[in-house]
Amino acid sequence: MRKNLGVQPALFPMPVAIVAAYGEDGKVCAMNAAWVQICDMDKIALFIDEEHKTTANIRHSKAFTVSIADVPNMEAADFFGIATGNKMPDKFERTGYHAEKSEFVNAPVITEFPVTLECELAEIVNTENLHAVVGKIVNVSADEKVVGDKDKIDPVKVNALIFDQFRSGYYSVGEKAGQAWNAGKGLMNK
Repeated sequence: MRKNLGVQPALFPMPVAIVAAYGEDGKVCAMNAAWVQICDMDKIALFIDEEHKTTANIRHSKAFTVSIADVPNMEAADFFGIATGNKMPDKFERTGYHAEKSEFVNAPVITEFPVTLECELAEIVNTENLHAVVGKIVNVSADEKVVGDKDKIDPVKVNALIFDQFRSGYYSVGEKAGQAWNAGKGLMNK
């Protein structure tokens, strides 16, 4: 029997993504954003509020990076979500993490995270029901440890964090359960 739970943001899993941009002062600003989604082969959408310091920095710099947070970096990833750059100007420095300027866009690559999407600002969509920062993916850089065959990211090696909105928990990506575009082929001939 099913139970009605009312309105909840009940989608699982959600990525733990670290969005970073340079501020007007040239300092690195980073935030934890779970409401992030690929929206085309070369586009990503960040569903983040207008009030975030990172949003203002993206507007200014016209670029940002999105890193996949992993289990070894959970403490800093969580900190990027609970501290606000609007009230803590040394937020990034407190982590002791390092950033290098992207070769492709005017945005920082946080070197501790294993995978980073480097993006140019494509547009900001602001309607009554939606605020989204859309970026054009210009490059993806990754630590060699997480790159598998044919220069593809190996999700098991990344050990990515996923966010559970039901109980505010973090989980790690587990083992492969099946092959996409193949697991359902048996139903094609029914």
